[in-house]
Amino acid sequence: MNRIDAAFALLRRRKGKALIAYLTVGFPSVRLLPDLVKALVEEGVDLIELGVPFSDPLADGPMIQAASSLALRKGVTPRLVLKLVAQMRQAGQEVPIALMTYYNPVFRYGLRNFCRDAAASGVDGLIVPDLPPEEAGDLLHAARPVGLDTIFLAAPTSPPERIRRIAKVSNGFIYYVSLTGVTGSRAALPPEISAQVKGIKRMTKRPVCVGFGISRPAQVTEAVRAADGAIIGSALLETIARAKGNPVKAVADFIRPMRRACHG
Repeated sequence: MNRIDAAFALLRRRKGKALIAYLTVGFPSVRLLPDLVKALVEEGVDLIELGVPFSDPLADGPMIQAASSLALRKGVTPRLVLKLVAQMRQAGQEVPIALMTYYNPVFRYGLRNFCRDAAASGVDGLIVPDLPPEEAGDLLHAARPVGLDTIFLAAPTSPPERIRRIAKVSNGFIYYVSLTGVTGSRAALPPEISAQVKGIKRMTKRPVCVGFGISRPAQVTEAVRAADGAIIGSALLETIARAKGNPVKAVADFIRPMRRACHG
């Protein structure tokens, strides 16, 4: 049982829901990453999703694209991301960490080498949104032996047979995309989220967490009504971008009401 599985097991015993926060590595700076992670964990975040900057994202909206572009200009690479995770682990940071990356950087690195090095660095799971579950065999064979969870995305348009396939190859949790389109804050979430999440949960015992579009406490509450967790990304990066002088405090202040909405 790795850190992701242990976190959800603990939440189940406590009848709690997971709050997951996304950060782009290198935004606003490489130096601030450990402090941002620490602030989020101290405010009750259960899992950290670290975005590996990539030049040609498919699922990312304008805010994450801008953050990734800035990080790339600062020289952030997959190897640097793994080094930073290892440094946080060496400093005692035990929060579960999943990397959100695209397939090309992993393929260029080498699937087995990447999974081996990620696990050795202290990464617990991988999210690769442009890798269909039907074509994920090589990654699964590289990730499973070293204990990395593989987290796949289900969408509102996913038919039942595809949900079953996603559930079969996913571990850690299933990432339910709340809406069609790319990441980014939304004024409202689709009203059918609860029904769709309940449908997925009838097909699997894996936790299901909702992401895309969540930007305010009421949306967190709405997401976890049926799901096992809520994922906040673009809105968190927007908070960092707007912060004047102290992005770490801004992140803590932003996430605090989200935690209350998630955990009660």
